[in-house]
Amino acid sequence: MVAQRAEASGIGHRWLLVLLVLTWAISWPVIKVGVTTVPPIWYGCFRYIIAACCLFGLVAARRELVFPPRPDWPLVVVSGALQMAAYSALTGLALTVLPPGRASVLAFSTPIWVVPLAGWWLHEHVSRLAMFGVGLGILGVLAIALPSLHPDRIGQVLAYVMLMGAAAAWAISIVFVRSHRFTVSALALAPWQTLIAAGLLFPLAILVEGSPPTIGKSGVASLVYVGPVATAFAYWAVVEAGRHFRASTMSMTLLAAPSLGILISALTLGEPIGVSLIAGVVLTGAGIRLATSPTQDRRIVPSAVREN
Repeated sequence: MVAQRAEASGIGHRWLLVLLVLTWAISWPVIKVGVTTVPPIWYGCFRYIIAACCLFGLVAARRELVFPPRPDWPLVVVSGALQMAAYSALTGLALTVLPPGRASVLAFSTPIWVVPLAGWWLHEHVSRLAMFGVGLGILGVLAIALPSLHPDRIGQVLAYVMLMGAAAAWAISIVFVRSHRFTVSALALAPWQTLIAAGLLFPLAILVEGSPPTIGKSGVASLVYVGPVATAFAYWAVVEAGRHFRASTMSMTLLAAPSLGILISALTLGEPIGVSLIAGVVLTGAGIRLATSPTQDRRIVPSAVREN
């Protein structure tokens, strides 16, 4: 009976991981649609207001709603500011210029930047194999961005810089999480992180994009999916799946999200798939696989979620 329950639980968590990949893959073209009708910083603000409401309801239903203890507030602020607010604003701005599939691969390159950052910041041992993986990943990024590196495409170049900034912000958050000792569960802190993100994006949106916009039907539909599903549900799912799978398994499985996102974007939005994009996906994926090998690290997961 115990063995049957364990097997059923394992199957359930594998399906949860598959659903998470599908959720994130769909989210990129959906966000692309959203930021073409709603200014991107306002879009991110609305996204995290919705996600915060959902997550507060979830943790309250689980009777885990607590005010973050003082030792956890640095994590809440750093994660809310970098992993959520900065990442959302930068990727949203980039998606106003770039197709979603191409953008998603670069935005998911975070584990590549975690390795050298953790070696410098946390003094972790970085193997030669991991550094080789970092090099492959950088080549993959260059392969994707290379077609746009022309003076007459300065807008696309800036968009790629924004995506690298988003990946770097997420990487800093991951390394900070790895050095933090949690007082309460990661899920209990999630609604406060989303609230911090919304609170930071709100004044920034007013400053940069003006007063709150009127949201049309396509913008509402996009937010209805991205806020509750691709943000609130995905955060819970990655915490839950992370309890049952190794970090290397999580990283490689979640890398399927941008690859699948490219296919969905091509089918729905007509995004072209060229040689440079395919080469970039292969190189970036190989780089992440080597950089997150079990001998290198146990917790390089693109969610920046960890429980001690």
